[in-house]
Amino acid sequence: MTGAVLTGCGTADGGDGAAKTDPGESAQQGPQGKGKRVLWMGDSIAGAEAPPLEAALKASGVGFKNAASDGGGTVVEGGDRMAGQIAESTWKDLAKNITSFRPDVVAYQVTTYDWGSVDQQRASYEKLARTAQRAGAELVIVSAPPFKIDDFYKKYESAIASAPKAAEQAADHSGGKVRFVDASALWGTDPKAGKAQRSSDGIHSCQQGSAAFAKWFTQQLGTTYGFTPAAPKKWATGSWTGDERYGKLGCR
Repeated sequence: MTGAVLTGCGTADGGDGAAKTDPGESAQQGPQGKGKRVLWMGDSIAGAEAPPLEAALKASGVGFKNAASDGGGTVVEGGDRMAGQIAESTWKDLAKNITSFRPDVVAYQVTTYDWGSVDQQRASYEKLARTAQRAGAELVIVSAPPFKIDDFYKKYESAIASAPKAAEQAADHSGGKVRFVDASALWGTDPKAGKAQRSSDGIHSCQQGSAAFAKWFTQQLGTTYGFTPAAPKKWATGSWTGDERYGKLGCR
């Protein structure tokens, strides 16, 4: 896919988003990037968003590592056996990434596998926060975009609905050490709506939707961490548009 990927990429709320920041914090239009390093975590939805997010952040002077995992990525412990095995793998990978990449920001997108009770979800997000803090990093949790609840996800629907609420609770109880960003400010809540920008599978996004997220989320990070996001013209039509994952999704 080439051309103006970001056509129609404005947010539903005019770009203000829903990042929770400390009361005294304000956006700084300072030097780009300031050497920050962002570790991006999540499942295959986050994986589809990663190529333009990496391009947008690097163009803004911010280091980036994609640690999203296709078919996994959850940190929530205490769900069923499958989710527990995925979480165990995620925690092992996180330890390795912290050592090798040394992130300043751990950005975790709530996954489709964050199964378990609200207490289990919240406890896992709080554990993630402590892990990030011990590594000298801050934790940002962003809710997942709306997606189709197919036959596989149907029995986990209640856990999928409660996960962002548990993440918000973890942020509220963190004393400003965890930030929760509500992505419904960008996507809305209906996966069938045009602004949700899901691919034909109703779950992942193609280049257009992924670029919209990259633009929006980079703005959230820039506001929080005091850097000016690069203009989309510097990254939106780069080589990332040809990433093989979009071909597998049937994107044009």
